[in-house]
Amino acid sequence: MLTLDPEHAEKNAAKKKPMNRLHHQDRATKIPAARPDEVPRWKRVLDVTLVLITLPLVLPVMICIALLIWIVSEGPVLFRQERIGYLGRRFTCFKFRTMAVGTDTSVHQGHLNNLINSDVPMVKMDLKGDPRIIPLGVPLRASGLDELPQLINVLRGEMSLVGPRPCVRYEYDKYLPWQKERFNTLPGLTGLWQVSGKNRTTFDEMIQLDIDYARSKTLRLDLLIIARTIPALIVQMWDTRVKRKQNLRPVRSEPIIRGARSTGDFQR
Repeated sequence: MLTLDPEHAEKNAAKKKPMNRLHHQDRATKIPAARPDEVPRWKRVLDVTLVLITLPLVLPVMICIALLIWIVSEGPVLFRQERIGYLGRRFTCFKFRTMAVGTDTSVHQGHLNNLINSDVPMVKMDLKGDPRIIPLGVPLRASGLDELPQLINVLRGEMSLVGPRPCVRYEYDKYLPWQKERFNTLPGLTGLWQVSGKNRTTFDEMIQLDIDYARSKTLRLDLLIIARTIPALIVQMWDTRVKRKQNLRPVRSEPIIRGARSTGDFQR
């Protein structure tokens, strides 16, 4: 059975032995794949129960976020996008819109290609000051509040509270056969990857964590992941704030010495 150890997960993300894609593939194929059975009854009961219990608290927050987006940016409040979920099935995923209408998606595709093909942490473009993001978009994305409308997807049975993140079509098309085992369970709002370092892990490590969850999901594990989600989001928000400050820090120019003779390079 897979157990969740927060301290071990954080240490693993920050300081780990490098593993290439062949190592991850070998590890994934040595153990029998998760069977694509129907969604466990306990999972569906847990999802619906927790959504209905928290709805009186979450709904006012969602209304406030919708009003803020409506005030600061022209366009629809909700963003709808086709995602790939359970067993590779397509569905419409809902999010609060955090980018300007009509933004160029090829930029994200290029960033995603780099993450898939290199052994670098899965950091978002937000950290570099993405100009496509609307005012208040960065804190909404860092806190995960932009994903609250996916509770609709949970109630519709297209997603679960816990599971791998749903991916876009062009990402799915780049997956290797062994990586698609992560789709043998419902996608989720939070998951093992999200509470195990997330932006400090590589693409292949994300895939491996998703496969581990698909093979070992239990009621106890889901409850542990849900309990660890808010602390993980707090860490993620702090990391985003620190790294954005570092990336957006202005470069200090060299002091000008009076009486010094100007060079051609300085004039240019």
